[in-house]
Amino acid sequence: MMNKPLIERKMLLESILPTDNRIAYVQHIEGHGSQYFDLIKEQGLEGIVLKKADSKYRPGTRSDQWLKVINYQYENILITGLRKKEFGVLLSFEDGSPAGLMEFMKPADRKKLYAEYKKHIRTETDDFIYLDPNLKGVVKYRNLTKKGYLRIPSFEKWMAQ
Repeated sequence: MMNKPLIERKMLLESILPTDNRIAYVQHIEGHGSQYFDLIKEQGLEGIVLKKADSKYRPGTRSDQWLKVINYQYENILITGLRKKEFGVLLSFEDGSPAGLMEFMKPADRKKLYAEYKKHIRTETDDFIYLDPNLKGVVKYRNLTKKGYLRIPSFEKWMAQ
């Protein structure tokens, strides 16, 4: 079964799935990927997976036959703290509410952060250095968590201070 092309596997699966609503067949669209992705963006959904129709199923491996296309969102943020032990940046939304913890920042941006943060220290604990919200940037993220935090934020660029 795993060596059969994707479309053949989907047709077989659709024909044997029960119709009791516990398991749902995932519909697919052939072609028009760009237009479909535009609809995904309009609805604020996370993204799509593009799969070659003749691709084989390879469990536990990544393949160029399947491509995840993420609908990233962008947000202006304030850097309000640093995690001490393992790199992490506390983020807040522009209104001051917590936006979560960012663990990815390019080396050049990290270098700038380390050069600037000491001027903005407000207080410290064993785990964090808290900063006045003067360092501003833009992050990209996938969506918001149930608690309203940015999901998988990564730093994009600095904003004028």
